[in-house]
Amino acid sequence: MLYLVSTPIGNLRDMTLRALEVLKEVDLIAAEDTRHTRILLDHYDIKTLVTSYFEHNEEKKTIELLQYLKEGKTIALVSDAGTPGISDPGYPLIRAVKSQGIPLTVVPGPTALIAALSISGLPAHSFIFEGFLPVRGSARRKKLESLKNEVRTLIFYESPHRLVKTLSDMKEIWNDPVVVCVRELTKKFEEVRTAKASDLLEHFTRQSPRGEFVLLVSLRSLGMKRLERS
Repeated sequence: MLYLVSTPIGNLRDMTLRALEVLKEVDLIAAEDTRHTRILLDHYDIKTLVTSYFEHNEEKKTIELLQYLKEGKTIALVSDAGTPGISDPGYPLIRAVKSQGIPLTVVPGPTALIAALSISGLPAHSFIFEGFLPVRGSARRKKLESLKNEVRTLIFYESPHRLVKTLSDMKEIWNDPVVVCVRELTKKFEEVRTAKASDLLEHFTRQSPRGEFVLLVSLRSLGMKRLERS
């Protein structure tokens, strides 16, 4: 059995009772960063064996973990934070397990995109998650251009060192939209800023971005106006 186990996105107390039970009982925990996961396991006095499973060893480790499962062992897959496979390692192993008919299940819990959406105040009945935008500027701008007529709430993850460039592109391509900028959810310095992209640019130019970000934008009114004209 493969368990996909969600872990806290910040506050270690956000672990579910079932997740703790699974992590204690499985034969092996496959973790995106063993050092990061060890902090969580030590906090809850969990002694289960841990191995690494991250972007650059996914192919090799998938084969190894698949064989482990075929031998009747149980594995819990975890990422650094949130739900495995959601902008985190896991997809190759999940696909391989399903193709082999090996049982798998999910232990649901925290995920940054849903937490950010719920606190954003933006329409939540229909949304689209785009993960991380492309690193290269031209590809990033092309992606944003393709979303100009999207009427669903848009959700992105962004790193601190690319935040200013992304906000600048949003300002230019989307005509300075209102952006909900969510930082360090559930942590000590949790922050939610709702402002035009230009105002956020000014703020983060003065104060260097720190932590992980979720950006949310609703282009619905702009998109509806374009549809009405067409």
